[in-house]
Amino acid sequence: MQAEVIVVGAGVMGSATAHALARDGRDVLLVEQFQVGHDRGSSHGRSRIVRLAYPEVEFVELAKEAFAGWRELEQESGQELLELNGLLELVEEPGQSSQGALDAAGADYELLDAERARARWPVGVPDGWTALFQPEAGIVRADLAQRAFVDCAVARGVRLEEGRRVELLDELDASAVVVTAGPWVTRFFPDVPVRTTRETVAYFQREGDPLPSVVQLDPETRGHAMYSLHDPVYGLKAGAHHAGAVVDPDESGEPDPALVERIAEWVARTYPDAEPEPVAAETCMYATTADEHFILERRGKVVIGSACSGHGFKFAPVIGTRLAALAADIL
Repeated sequence: MQAEVIVVGAGVMGSATAHALARDGRDVLLVEQFQVGHDRGSSHGRSRIVRLAYPEVEFVELAKEAFAGWRELEQESGQELLELNGLLELVEEPGQSSQGALDAAGADYELLDAERARARWPVGVPDGWTALFQPEAGIVRADLAQRAFVDCAVARGVRLEEGRRVELLDELDASAVVVTAGPWVTRFFPDVPVRTTRETVAYFQREGDPLPSVVQLDPETRGHAMYSLHDPVYGLKAGAHHAGAVVDPDESGEPDPALVERIAEWVARTYPDAEPEPVAAETCMYATTADEHFILERRGKVVIGSACSGHGFKFAPVIGTRLAALAADIL
């Protein structure tokens, strides 16, 4: 394998990186061990949450930049990738919400008590809790977005090689190598501090217009506890964040029945207009750092893009640009 830059891993981050490199006129080879769109990693499925609501202002600003990147990809690909129906961040106390970071970034939001939120949307906000509504949010059509990155990259000259597993980075003949291997990153760099888990999501039949995505925060950690978003086929997708078991990514696995039950119980409480029994379930891999931040670093001629920590998909356009810039510094 030979190219100016070789990108290892054609999930959404690798595809976005290859696209950004090609946009800058680089000679790029994108290598994928399975097939583009496979369900073994972290990029498959029909939808992912996009949002500005984060407790850290730097993530709010990064999300703004990512939104601009998604719009550019929509123009280039001719596809609608973002469906913005807003986001409800559910918190026990208003101070646990993202309002401080949103204020600092100049982003719009509303704080609603449980009664007012329930009057506006058929969502079961717990009594005494607060709902922060942020309008610049909703979903990105994940499968379409990943394919758009790949197709636009190939149209710009990127060569795609599927079904090729890279065992050693030394075998790659390139001036720069970008590793976007998701949970397989530790195969190349055992010291990268990531924890790999297999997460479970479930789908529920719900009719009617899409609702805002929902993120329910843990009162103690301010991290996600449960989440839900629109699914273009069934109407509703839901999951428990960071609840899966630690696994080897090369081992196949099925959805965890206990997690499906936990998700279904939450959906029954939160969505009175949805069917309470799940109609489907699937798995998704998380590669997570302790602080849930990303790893974007250079080691010699290798750039590592890893640990998207279960919330990175929405940032793919800007992460791809950042990784492409790190690779360009090598050339």
